[in-house]
Amino acid sequence: MAQYRASESKREQFRRYLEKSGVLDTLTSVLVALYEEADKPNNPLDFIKLHLGAAGPEVVDVEALRMELSDLQQKCNLLMEENKELRNRLMQYEPSPEGGAAE
Repeated sequence: MAQYRASESKREQFRRYLEKSGVLDTLTSVLVALYEEADKPNNPLDFIKLHLGAAGPEVVDVEALRMELSDLQQKCNLLMEENKELRNRLMQYEPSPEGGAAE
């Protein structure tokens, strides 16, 4: 019987913890929004994730980031080529360190 009361006490502490941190209010509001949804979603878990902010980035954001990444990769490749070209031109006008030490 004492073990049952200890277990009940832990449950009550956990419930107070959830109330105090606002978790119960947030979950309640999301579940109410799901209940009031006229067209129930096929996947209620996705609905809950979306409303809790755990759904991840928007598709538009991901696509914009992919385009930006592609542009930056092209720019980096162009700069690498330019750097290589400029090093080659510089080597024509400056003697290599090995050649200068022998003279």
